[in-house]
Amino acid sequence: MVALVIVAGPAVPTATVVATTPPENVVYVANSQSNTVSVIDTTTNKVTATITVGENPIGVAVAPDNAHVYVTNAQSDNVSVIDTRSNKVSATIPIDGHPVGVDVSYGGTRVYVTDVQANVVSVIDTRSNRVIAIIPVGHSPFRLAAAPYRRVYVANQDSDTVSVIDMVTNRVIATIPVGHSPFGIRFSPTRPRVYVANQDSDTVSVINTRTNKVIAEIPAGNHPFRIAVSDDGAYVYVTNLIPNVVTVIEAKTNKVTTTISVEGSPFGITISPDGAQIYVANLDTDSVTVIDPKTNGVIRVIPVGTNPFGIRAAHHIRRSTTPIRARGPGSGP
Repeated sequence: MVALVIVAGPAVPTATVVATTPPENVVYVANSQSNTVSVIDTTTNKVTATITVGENPIGVAVAPDNAHVYVTNAQSDNVSVIDTRSNKVSATIPIDGHPVGVDVSYGGTRVYVTDVQANVVSVIDTRSNRVIAIIPVGHSPFRLAAAPYRRVYVANQDSDTVSVIDMVTNRVIATIPVGHSPFGIRFSPTRPRVYVANQDSDTVSVINTRTNKVIAEIPAGNHPFRIAVSDDGAYVYVTNLIPNVVTVIEAKTNKVTTTISVEGSPFGITISPDGAQIYVANLDTDSVTVIDPKTNGVIRVIPVGTNPFGIRAAHHIRRSTTPIRARGPGSGP
């Protein structure tokens, strides 16, 4: 928050103009058994706010402009919308089902939510905060990733498939077989790749988004669950729930380069906006582990709420003094 005070002389009252911008150096953690979201400042690695949301918050996603955070409440059957300037819930969106996974389109106009019981994806219009479409997908869709080229990739755990949704038509345009029990899913910011963590195959499937075909299966430790990809697309980070490690994969070679020991039951994972730190939500120890990607060493453990599940960093906003024109597939909804 930046406050600008303008004084126009003794005879004129002092006028205060307050300009606000959404926070950037923050990470949001959905604490599934506390019914809260913890806000971590990435410059101090301390919790600066705790926000009460719905019952059993599972998934968390951040709008491209960082102005809002969307949290799926699995037992409340709704989505909490957090205003990041005030750290307060500004809206609650009913979902007809059991919402779990969530992501926001690159244009920021749509939010996509998986319903693990009804086997559908709900599409929310961010202007009205209403569901405008419901899309059938595979069985038990848990996680999804809204890619910058007008596609949403949905991991269907009980179908062993990934559904590909066209954002323009709200239809499934491809169904891709992957490993057993796909759960975590993320796309590469620099390459036409989507990575899928198959928890019962102990692998990560690599999908070429141009062909929508699996081009590699990478052994990725025991029970790989969630995935994060570095901003330059060079490394893929995978949480392994049972051995309490993060597996590091080099994207160029599709090979594991190292594993990083963390605290009990690492689940969600995200990378700070500046790429300098990796954050891992530890289910069993009610904490978040902070990793330095340069050394692959643990630098901090942060206490949060009970059973932290979903975790997502704010976006790095690339500001420019010249207009940026949307071009190609990246200018999606």
